[in-house]
Amino acid sequence: MRQRINVYFPPDLLKQITDLADRKKLSRSAIVEAAVASFLSPDGADRREAAFARRLDRLSRQVQRLERNLGIAIETLALFVRFWLTITPPLSADAQPAAQLKGRQRYEGFVEALGQRLQKGQSLLREIPEDVDTRAPLNADKPEGES
Repeated sequence: MRQRINVYFPPDLLKQITDLADRKKLSRSAIVEAAVASFLSPDGADRREAAFARRLDRLSRQVQRLERNLGIAIETLALFVRFWLTITPPLSADAQPAAQLKGRQRYEGFVEALGQRLQKGQSLLREIPEDVDTRAPLNADKPEGES
């Protein structure tokens, strides 16, 4: 046997209930009954907690991937700069204009190649396996004393 209860809702909440009832083709009482049952259900809190836990796990994995990718990008840039500074001799004042022109041409080629690579969906990060052993030294196969 059902019992009657009088409940007062703010107009905006009542409009939401009415709109939902119309869309679902249910009575407003059925909508409110389902909402109260869901609120009082002991499983409701468990389901919400499980949903939050899944979402947090997914966010944690995304942050870990971002940290990994950022670390790879930083190391790649640092290695390139170190290598470039090590092998590039200083230029005389006479050679500077030609070098700057060549540098602009090479940079434009680099940007074009990068654009094509990104359009194709290629990525250096995808080429690096996820399970690279980060503990292995970079020069593990070289004899001691060489770098």
